[in-house]
Amino acid sequence: MDVRNVHAVLFDMDGTLVSSDAAVERAWTTWSAEYGVDPAGVLAIAHGSPAESTVDRVLPGLDPTLRTLAAGRQLQLQYDDLSDVTATPGALELLDVLERRGLPWAVVTSADQRLAKARLSAAAIHPPVLVTIEDITRGKPDPEGYLRGAELLGVRAERCLVVEDAEVGLEAGRAAGAFTAALKGLSGDLALTDLHQLAKLLATG
Repeated sequence: MDVRNVHAVLFDMDGTLVSSDAAVERAWTTWSAEYGVDPAGVLAIAHGSPAESTVDRVLPGLDPTLRTLAAGRQLQLQYDDLSDVTATPGALELLDVLERRGLPWAVVTSADQRLAKARLSAAAIHPPVLVTIEDITRGKPDPEGYLRGAELLGVRAERCLVVEDAEVGLEAGRAAGAFTAALKGLSGDLALTDLHQLAKLLATG
């Protein structure tokens, strides 16, 4: 892809802009023990997905009230677990490049607003636009969040670059019609080793 066609960037949060994988895994491991499910199976599907979606997959058929409580408990375990949450390698450099180039950007996350703001603040990242699970009706892999982010930035989704580290997020970006940049060995229009690489591409593009 030609980065000159990118008019805005839409970032996933956990594992993409914010290094929080350890905190996410601790929360799901504790939650799994409390709910009597296999933590390895939960961790295999949880990354990048809304808590409710993961609960639905590992505890199908839950009463709606119990489903809400189970998802809320998982988030509660994460709210104050910020000790090792930092910006991912290259994230701050990349955001500086976007600022210098005047490229608008947003964060689109499966977290709720409280958790998103806590983690982004811990990483010293302050997005001009933040779309959380509370702002949409359908989470990733549905494209609604990325379409909403593009709309708020005033840029057509087809001119946006979605940066993700989870397949469900890449599916959402592709469904929105955006270009995709994939981390962690996943497949996208761009395959990235880290955000330093994307910063260099956009700085010279």
